[in-house]
Amino acid sequence: MTTATTYPSESARAASAAESRFRIDAPIVPARAARVVALDEPAASVARRLAGHPWAHARFYTGQADGGGLLHQLDGAAVELEEVLTGSDVVVVLATEDGGRDTAAAIGRLCGRRGITTAGVVLGDGFEAEGAVAALRPYARVLLLSADESDAFELLTALRV
Repeated sequence: MTTATTYPSESARAASAAESRFRIDAPIVPARAARVVALDEPAASVARRLAGHPWAHARFYTGQADGGGLLHQLDGAAVELEEVLTGSDVVVVLATEDGGRDTAAAIGRLCGRRGITTAGVVLGDGFEAEGAVAALRPYARVLLLSADESDAFELLTALRV
């Protein structure tokens, strides 16, 4: 009878002291400054619910349908889009309908020029927000169509905002 040589598994080798020098022990740093912009009133309701969760550095806004360069904080205070995006790492745009197409395009263009990662979340069956999808498509690295608003929460969590 031949005796088979037993080798340690990949998991056992990875957990060895010799391999420990390759481990990264620093915690994963959340995004420096995430911005979430709701383009329409139903999306703003979702943004208000999302804002109630404990995020690292996320700020939440609503956009004007005319795309005039103004956003509003959830308390209603107006803020210039340029100011909102200054220093941000990632912008997540929420939409449920076409009303925010111009604002979506303005955000996408500005984020594109500044190298800011842009993600779009279209809530609903997608047909109502076709214009927002079309406006975001050239700029958004992630474009999620979902009927479930918890997907927006999961995306923010995955982005570590």
